[in-house]
Amino acid sequence: MTSRLATPHTPLPAGRLRLVILAMSLGAFAIGTTEFASMGLLPQIAQDLEVSIPQAGMLITLYALGVVIGAPLVTIAAVRMPRARLLVLLIALIGLGNLLSAMAPDFSVLATARFVAGLPHGAYFGVASLVAANLSPAGRRARSVSLVMLGLTVATMIGVPASTALGQAMGWRTAYVIVVLIAAVSTMAIWRLVPEPPNTGSSGSTGSIRGELRALARVQVWFALGIGAIGFGGMFAVYSYIGEIVPGVMGLGERAVPLALLVFGVGMTVGNIVAGRLADRSLYGTIFLGMAGMALSLAVFALVAQNAVAGMILLFAIAVTSQQMGPSLQLFLLDASPDAPSLAAALHHSALNIGNSLGAALGAGVLAAGWGLLAPAWTGVVLAVLGLGIAGWSFAVHRRQQARAATSARATDAVSVPC
Repeated sequence: MTSRLATPHTPLPAGRLRLVILAMSLGAFAIGTTEFASMGLLPQIAQDLEVSIPQAGMLITLYALGVVIGAPLVTIAAVRMPRARLLVLLIALIGLGNLLSAMAPDFSVLATARFVAGLPHGAYFGVASLVAANLSPAGRRARSVSLVMLGLTVATMIGVPASTALGQAMGWRTAYVIVVLIAAVSTMAIWRLVPEPPNTGSSGSTGSIRGELRALARVQVWFALGIGAIGFGGMFAVYSYIGEIVPGVMGLGERAVPLALLVFGVGMTVGNIVAGRLADRSLYGTIFLGMAGMALSLAVFALVAQNAVAGMILLFAIAVTSQQMGPSLQLFLLDASPDAPSLAAALHHSALNIGNSLGAALGAGVLAAGWGLLAPAWTGVVLAVLGLGIAGWSFAVHRRQQARAATSARATDAVSVPC
């Protein structure tokens, strides 16, 4: 592959930037489809492979664990690889992991394939977010990151309902075959359209392993990861079991599950677009709004979900509020570790998938305990409130850091003024 180096410190022209973001967003669409399609097809997978629903739910947990483990390991291993070339490799590996999933002969092989499919996920989003931010003008970085993430949320609106419907009609393996095809198109689009971003070194690499590991020494990086890992799990506690909640609580048939997924996907898309604009104005404000709104929406959903119309409205609200976390936390991490951006950005998706795994696992636990199909929603409320508390702690530390910096600056100015 030839190097397509962008002019250092110069944002891409608007038209070219849109094409670059579209190519990366298509990869996000493939990842979003494979990540969430399993959730709507758990009953079919469980029946075909002769396992229980809680056992099938472990596929979600294993994919998420693949993301958690793969994000830092892949990022560190590929630290010297040009970013654009790395994106091509990562999305190609996503396609390979889904091909293995579609061909799995039994549950143990499928479980392994889902773990493998998750390994490139976090690194892809981390690198794509870094590329989008570095190629964008000042004041539009969060918006560009949100547009890359838009592929994931559009997947929940179109890719997941469509693949779920096809999976119900033609077999659950069809959903993974669809992802393989999308990943193949995305691989070609990224290879042809995405330039190497500025500020990545003469070789196109991001720097050294030691340099990237410096991100782990910053307290605000850990706060951001905590918000994502715990707070974002609130949404997944419900979303992971939407295939059971829709018929079992809302009183709708199994064929209404794709409709519920569509409603949720529209909400995620709307929330992602709104979050990109809000985060460019106030990162903390967007995070607080998202966490508080998600906790409230989950609580109301648990109270009114027996009414199908009210339940659908609240699913939309949960989706909108939960998506305030994506672009805002991603940009938060990039700003918290400007000299080690690749690992920080990738760890964001590790954190979100810890939330995915945590929400799915706790949801499975309360279901297995016999507490009812609304128990995952109340579990989500607890997780969202905990995430809000971590965000408040982070903000308090941030204010103290600002105050110390201002005091230091005043002292320096006083010393430098001649008597």
